[in-house]
Amino acid sequence: MQKFCRLTHARFTQARYGTVTDALVSVFDESIVSWSNETENFEAHVVAELPLAECLLLAPVVPTKIVCVGRNYAAHAKELGNDVPTEPLLFLKPPSAIIAGGESIILPRESERVEHEGELAVVIGRRCRRLGAGADPLAYIFGYTCLNDVTARDLQKRDVQFTRAKSFDTFCPVGETIARDADVSDLKINVRVNGETKQDGRTSQMIFDVLTLVRYISNIMTLEPGDVIATGTPAGVGQLNAGDVCEVEIENVGTLRNTVAAV
Repeated sequence: MQKFCRLTHARFTQARYGTVTDALVSVFDESIVSWSNETENFEAHVVAELPLAECLLLAPVVPTKIVCVGRNYAAHAKELGNDVPTEPLLFLKPPSAIIAGGESIILPRESERVEHEGELAVVIGRRCRRLGAGADPLAYIFGYTCLNDVTARDLQKRDVQFTRAKSFDTFCPVGETIARDADVSDLKINVRVNGETKQDGRTSQMIFDVLTLVRYISNIMTLEPGDVIATGTPAGVGQLNAGDVCEVEIENVGTLRNTVAAV
């Protein structure tokens, strides 16, 4: 399975895209500027093979928007005292909240309870608008990655709507790589804090599956290549504290690891 990445290296003056295989990174030329299904042969764009240890992996996406799905696991809705939605419950996170694996989630002074929410993220690969019943949503998906929908839970409860609680800088760790051809119908999602499992679910427990979500969202807003859909979190969300290490591991997709720090 190909794992796609975005990186920096001393050889290049700006971020590049590439693929990771074992301990090597195949770096693409400057013509690859976003993830798109329209690129027929990525291998033809390789200009360098570099040791992974020499590269800094960035967040693999630069989206125009991050569309999140709330309460998409029944057990998570229950643990927060909410009803299970009858249609997808959507909200947005700003791209400015994105950080890469290895960077720190910063706890804002405004909140006394910041929580982890590990999720499967869908990366869009083709402009997607108003998909009809006969369209195949898979044709519009580039791949999948890990995402942590970090949330200031106390502010979410206070505000009722989600914007402030979900939007602080560093509140959207993503990465480190994008799995291109994963079957995500029944993957294990495991979230650990300081090595202790906190969330342990499967993508098959989603109320609305990936294809349903892509079709539904496309009929509300146009999805562009590189845009991200965060598909919801399983039960077990909990508080993050300064000094913690939070890991989101998704079977056949990857592992996202971030430290937590105070302002």
